[in-house]
Formats: sequence, structure tokens, C-alpha cells
Amino acid sequence: MSEQSLPEEARPEYADALPEYAERVLEMTELIPPGRVMTYGDVAEYLEEGGPRQVGRVMSLYGGGVPWWRVVRADGVLLAGQELEALDRYREEGTPLKEASRAAEGHLPRLDLKRARWDGGERAQGHT
Repeated sequence: MSEQSLPEEARPEYADALPEYAERVLEMTELIPPGRVMTYGDVAEYLEEGGPRQVGRVMSLYGGGVPWWRVVRADGVLLAGQELEALDRYREEGTPLKEASRAAEGHLPRLDLKRARWDGGERAQGHT
């Protein structure tokens, strides 16, 4: 019998628990203010653990319940497969964008990382 088929009260306590690193990445993601972003590498650097790929893996596996659109690629290109949903959210939140050049694939804008990037400063000043 698998843990999934056990009644809720009979499942081991850890069955639904996220790995500690994943929890930390998701908590950090929830702290990013609307209209601001962090790159995958920024999140890893802030947490002083892992790297961009590890953060990306956490976001792909567990990020659906947090503002995933606020954790982005370092080049500002919108997340493949999620471009339109992310773009709607960026516009709704007032996230700074750079308009696409005519040569840009799909003519989609990029994030303006110089203006949109968040360094975690507010958290460091008392939101821990």
C-alpha cells in the first residue's frame, strides 16, 4: 500500500513536506514585492545556497502556488510557455518592461532588469 492510498491520519508526518531548500526558495519568492523581480541566481545568492539551476528546478516543481513570474531569467526573457500569463501579470503589477525589437522572437517585451530587479532589501530590514 502506498503512502498516497493511506488515510490522511495514517500518513507519515513528512509525506507532504517540501524539501527545506524548496521551502526557502518559495518563501523568498513570496517576499518579492509586486512590480519587482529577482533572477534565479539572485534568489540562490540571497539564500547563500544552490545556484540558478537549483532555484529553477524548485520553481518548476513547486512554484505554482507562489508569484512565480517574479523569479526570472538573467537576460530578462519571459519564461517559455508562460510568456503571455507572465506578461499580463507584469503589466498588472507595473513591472518595468523593455519593448521588443522587431527582430525579437514573437515581438514580446523583455523585463527591464535595471529597473525591476529587487535586492531583498526590505526583507533584510525586518521582514525575516
